Amino acid sequence: MIRDGRVKLNGRTVTAMGTKVNPREDIVSVDNRRIRMKTAHRYLLLHKPAGYLTTRKDPFGRPTVFELLPAFTDQHLFYVGRLDFDTEGVLFMTSDGELASRLMHPRYQVEKSYLALTRGVIPARKLKYFRDGMVLGQEKTAPARAAIRQVNKQENTTWLSITVHEGKKRQIKRMCQQIGHPVLYLKRVSFASLGVGNLPPGSFRPLNRDEVQELYHRVGLQAPFSQNSC
Repeated sequence: MIRDGRVKLNGRTVTAMGTKVNPREDIVSVDNRRIRMKTAHRYLLLHKPAGYLTTRKDPFGRPTVFELLPAFTDQHLFYVGRLDFDTEGVLFMTSDGELASRLMHPRYQVEKSYLALTRGVIPARKLKYFRDGMVLGQEKTAPARAAIRQVNKQENTTWLSITVHEGKKRQIKRMCQQIGHPVLYLKRVSFASLGVGNLPPGSFRPLNRDEVQELYHRVGLQAPFSQNSC
């Protein structure tokens, strides 16, 4: 196949026998069809609790989400969308770098939904700022969906549900601050089609095959299932 010019590595025709590839990073194709290894990728849903950093290591010794996954410390897992130290909720983790990259890419507009407890009683008219987009620093946010879930005038708080498809740093907190109602508590209740359900904070579970297929379909990929996948 190499002699016939049918094999490509990262878009270039391979001419040398014994050419080496990195299966995690390189793209190999035969007759312009990509070849995928039948590796048993991991797909995990973690219910991140508050008080954990979304990173592998912290120079100050603070706890990280990987400490909640002791059985997977030797595996190359990616977290898809960072959550702040004091934010809890859905955190999807996988060893499939291409899937992780696409889920985070703005092109695919993967939705993330949050439940926020904010200070002050938010008037309904302020929800238009979420729908119209806000200028945060040098950037304007894309239109978001927001709805008032509950108002407690006695405690001077509002529960707000917000859905975005961007991944700007501390976006939900900054948006709420922008309209004058800082966040007191924040939880990501869903990422794409994934929710924590009855999963307790600090716990995780593997995704089932239907959930994985839905994620791949959402970003235009075909799930590379092997016998041991998921």
